[in-house]
Amino acid sequence: MKCTILHDLPGRLRVHLCCGRMTLRQADVLEYYLRAVDGVKSVKVYDRTRDAIVVYSAERESVIRALARFAFEKAEKMDLVPEHTSRELNREFEDQLMGTVMRRCISKMFLPVPLTSTIAAVRSVKYIKAGLSALWHRNLSVAVLDGTAVTVSMLRGDFATAGSVMFMLRLGEILEEWTHKKSVADLASAMSLNVDQVWLQKEDAEVLTDIREICPGDCIVVRTGGMIPLDGKVLEGEAMVNQASLTGESMPAAKRPGSPVYAGTVVEEGRCVITVEKASGSGRYDRVVRMIEESEKLKSTAEDKAARMADKLVPCTFGGTALTYLVTRDVTKMLAVLMVDFSCALKLAIPIAVLSAMRESSGHNISVKGGRFLEVVADADTIVFDKTGTLTNATPTVAQVVPFGGRDEAEMLRLAACLEEHYPHSMANAVVAAAKQRGLTHEEYHSQVQYVVAHGISSMVEDKKVIIGSAHFVFEDEGCRIPEGEQERYDDLPAAYSHLYLCIDGELAAVICIYDPLRPEARDAVRELHNCGFTNVVMMTGDNRRTAEAIAQEVGVDAVYAEVLPEDKAAFIRSEKEKGHTVIMVGDGVNDSPALSEADAGIAISTGAAIAREIADITIASEDLFELVTLRKLSGALMNRIHRSYRFIVGFNLSLIALGVGGVLQPTTSALLHNGSTLGISLKNMTNLLAEGETAQSK
Repeated sequence: MKCTILHDLPGRLRVHLCCGRMTLRQADVLEYYLRAVDGVKSVKVYDRTRDAIVVYSAERESVIRALARFAFEKAEKMDLVPEHTSRELNREFEDQLMGTVMRRCISKMFLPVPLTSTIAAVRSVKYIKAGLSALWHRNLSVAVLDGTAVTVSMLRGDFATAGSVMFMLRLGEILEEWTHKKSVADLASAMSLNVDQVWLQKEDAEVLTDIREICPGDCIVVRTGGMIPLDGKVLEGEAMVNQASLTGESMPAAKRPGSPVYAGTVVEEGRCVITVEKASGSGRYDRVVRMIEESEKLKSTAEDKAARMADKLVPCTFGGTALTYLVTRDVTKMLAVLMVDFSCALKLAIPIAVLSAMRESSGHNISVKGGRFLEVVADADTIVFDKTGTLTNATPTVAQVVPFGGRDEAEMLRLAACLEEHYPHSMANAVVAAAKQRGLTHEEYHSQVQYVVAHGISSMVEDKKVIIGSAHFVFEDEGCRIPEGEQERYDDLPAAYSHLYLCIDGELAAVICIYDPLRPEARDAVRELHNCGFTNVVMMTGDNRRTAEAIAQEVGVDAVYAEVLPEDKAAFIRSEKEKGHTVIMVGDGVNDSPALSEADAGIAISTGAAIAREIADITIASEDLFELVTLRKLSGALMNRIHRSYRFIVGFNLSLIALGVGGVLQPTTSALLHNGSTLGISLKNMTNLLAEGETAQSK
């Protein structure tokens, strides 16, 4: 597309597109097209002026070429724009704000006094009615304060003051709603699904398919621990589905043929075939918004405290108003006090701070499901780590396959990969990757796969029961045996590796040795967690003790527990909480789910099992454990900001009341300063808590 360069600085371009009127959708298309260009750091598109500002680190020519190749129709087909952006929301409130200001200016400058008085009388009905309704329900709220101020002005015949008060109240309403909705929208956009591929059922086989290729009417298969990526109905099978992220239900819901299922929910137990109804999962965003607005998990203790304090201060404001009138007999001074309330700022600024912190967390690859969990992280003194895929590398590798009973090594790896590919866990991924590297294809030749939580997988192959999992599962639970004469071979298995045991028809067929290296940043991250105030860093694993203790010594944890079951992890966390500790659990597997639920705050690794991510209160990206340090610092900074906000709101509004009583401020000025301070503290609380270089410096 033809465009003109308006400003050209190193690393920054401002261009004007030579086109007709630009719609909001076209502005989004251009913005996300330029964001997708390699080397582009940020883009701002102004639809009214048809200008775009591009900040880049790549070669200038590559940005120019991208602009030259741009066409709205072609870029639209690239499907780069997310389902919801904040541009339309911002424009809606900008128009409301400008319309309110323009109407006020026209009224003051051009309309005669009798007409403006009539308009003020009509508009006052809304505020008086709201105040009377609150009183009728015995709720002494801000609506009563506003209604009283407007009523007193109207009864005095001071229509100009009443009009000014209502104008300021309307501005406050618009700005408060805008800041709140924008914070919620930004957070909801950050909580998008992270599902790229699904199991598509075709005749008698299942094919791993890109989710973008799924159409309404297709049938997909979801098993234990898997996330349901698309809206649809159960065609066959039964499953218990965790719907907490959408409905807030603590207990999983039973799903049978004909039952509806929704994108973003997780299968806790069972297997089901789902007929897809919405290929895009379009309802997910709106449900996340409702969940954010309605879920009690969003409310932190600080927010509850702010709401309670705001409600308690309303009667105090009324008392101060009455006292002012009794002492001064001056209605103007009384109105100046009446126009100041603490509730607006407390009920808006504190939740905005929490929502903003959650949004900022997402910028650091941290997804937080509720404000109270940030408060927990700030107060926690104990953090418990699962080992595999958490402290150790997220991509373990198969070091060795030891066959038993004269079986072929390659065939055993092929069979293991066929079973493991259905379950997203780091060790399962290692088995699948090893088979792929050796060129071993593993078409589906087993019957229905069953996942036994925390132990392993069971299936049928050629009418023989095949299981793979932990030693406890195969030898103690399933009673499998070591082939005769191979006990010594079994005893010589290298202790430095983690082991997966594959058994066929009750006999050990192979042991897959997994090399699970420690994350390179793990030791430094644990040291930083100690420096951030954690007094007890614990590692718990189902692995053998020798391997666990070697890892623990290297990483520098305070305590290590090996050969534990999921219920043991949960029991440990329960006992620590009973001792008065605030406990965080970090894990990535289905077997970590009980502990994640038991902890004050559960943190899941993003590449782990979907059920772990669903149950967890916080999810971090798998690439860097320093994100836990960032989370701790961000949580602490949030609590400091909330405490500063308390002090400012109370101090500033008390000053306004004192100045009003002293006759220094008029009612309209008090309303202006009060609403201005509420907006100012809210905008301040929307800014980032951490400096850009702070997290990088900690690393």
